[in-house]
Amino acid sequence: MLSSHFCSSAIAKNAAPPSLNTLPSSAFSPLQPHKKSCHHFVSFSHFSFPENSISSRRNSSFCTVSASKSDDQSHSFPYQGGESFFRDVLKSMETVYLNRNPTAKSILELVHSVDDAQICYDHLAFRTFGVDGYGINSMASFFLDYGYTQQEELRFPAKKLKALWFSPPISSCQDGGSGFNGPLPRVFISELLVDQMSPKTQEIIRKYTEKSGSGNKYAPLASALGSLTWEKPLYSEFQQLAGESEYAAWTLVNGYALNHVTISTHRLKSNLRSIKSLNQFIAKSGFKLNSEGGVLKVSPDGLLLQSSTVADSIPFCFSDGINESVPCSYIEFAERLVLPLYKNLPESEIKEFHRRDGFEVGNADKIFESTSKEQLTRRA
Repeated sequence: MLSSHFCSSAIAKNAAPPSLNTLPSSAFSPLQPHKKSCHHFVSFSHFSFPENSISSRRNSSFCTVSASKSDDQSHSFPYQGGESFFRDVLKSMETVYLNRNPTAKSILELVHSVDDAQICYDHLAFRTFGVDGYGINSMASFFLDYGYTQQEELRFPAKKLKALWFSPPISSCQDGGSGFNGPLPRVFISELLVDQMSPKTQEIIRKYTEKSGSGNKYAPLASALGSLTWEKPLYSEFQQLAGESEYAAWTLVNGYALNHVTISTHRLKSNLRSIKSLNQFIAKSGFKLNSEGGVLKVSPDGLLLQSSTVADSIPFCFSDGINESVPCSYIEFAERLVLPLYKNLPESEIKEFHRRDGFEVGNADKIFESTSKEQLTRRA
């Protein structure tokens, strides 16, 4: 049974996630095996997220620099009429994210006040535990079922993490609308390699994933409701994980919540379309940016530029009655430059698929630090 574990003060009163007590029992029916030959339509009275297996792709630690998969491959939205439901789920995830993270909400409003055009999301990110079926696939299966395509794997040996990213299907709303009403974003899902952690940390993580039962089958639902799929941990357990892996500690208290959304800066219309200008604008507005490896993270080819704020903190009520602030989520910014092959195209003709695609291990490794204690406690 899913249950909400964040203190009531963490959620805006006028936008609290719905109570699970109001959901029908059919909302928690077992997954049906995924068959490519048939379509699984999802209704509001029956939340079903079919499983997809994800093939192992260990030979690719760095991303592609080819044109965007979302435009140069013809994988379209798989279900006629299903796109509105899919977008509604993403919007529910976003509502929880914005209610818990005032920095992200304020920055989106600030950018919109200057750039009164569409604000597009470059990608979404989730964190998971790579154990007992709670890893990447637990969230990825939802996106795969709605037309996303698995792309490269990235490895982070020092952090004991791996990640996969997924490109979106061709959508009916490619060119209009903001946020989740606009072009569908890429998805970046990472997982902690639990079997590489210390025995004590493994024991804590397995304690909660095992007690959660089949909660991993409802990862998108948990994210959309702002709920954990396991019980509240003890504060001492959170401290144990934080001492070994801040990623693990974050996931223990945030679960499948959106880790961050990313503004696609080059799709803005004002001078903020330059990520350097946007960084300066945000800093002057009083927001703290992640300084790990420098505020601006640049890929070796110079074509992918990224930055992010430092995560907000949120009150959390641990199971032993201790109330402490824990790191929540943040907002990222990404500028994808035009590939050399298309550098002579007129600006008016440049599309997303003419730009650098994928992700970069070096950039992502530093972006992960947005939720670290060092960044949260650093003075601006």
